[in-house]
Amino acid sequence: MPQVYEIDGLVPVVHPSAFVHESAVLIGDVLVGARAYVGPAACLRGDFGRIVVEEGANIQDTCMLHGFPGKDTVVGPEATIGHGAVLHGCVVRRGALIGMNAVVNDNAEVGEDAMVAALAFVRAESRIPPRALAAGIPARVLRELTAEELGWKKDNMLLYQQLAERSRGSMRRVEARTTPEPGRRRIDIPGSIPLSELKARKK
Repeated sequence: MPQVYEIDGLVPVVHPSAFVHESAVLIGDVLVGARAYVGPAACLRGDFGRIVVEEGANIQDTCMLHGFPGKDTVVGPEATIGHGAVLHGCVVRRGALIGMNAVVNDNAEVGEDAMVAALAFVRAESRIPPRALAAGIPARVLRELTAEELGWKKDNMLLYQQLAERSRGSMRRVEARTTPEPGRRRIDIPGSIPLSELKARKK
């Protein structure tokens, strides 16, 4: 079971088809939708504003979601929030991707199918247009995403929807082995490669 805490009479809500890792922390006014994934050590603090994770979205490990009173922090349907990202009082629209260790600040909005690069800082009140690539500190819109990038982003999101199912079905706490078993198999997910590798193959 994840670490779930009530505050001021508000209890987090998690859809039965979602997966929330047992080391994740959910506090107060948090709503996690169907088929969503919340990874290890993620923290969703609904002790001020509401935190909404909509259907099929994924919040990866060590992400932090928080906001001001009266403000909703919203992760739209099928959005991806990469490892270590911080969202504070912002809205991430359907299918958008927030890169690893990026920060999206108060009242900012990341448009549908947009991509915020790793380590970017999206300033308060910013607007990232749909299907745009934004990068830098502060984040600036560089260009529209290519069809290839949009396809990769969608495939990555689907991997996390599958991971929610895999985790619900087979993840369990065990004791570590002291040595690897002979012929130890690898997890094989055909077609899953980094975006940089996909682009390199096309050259």
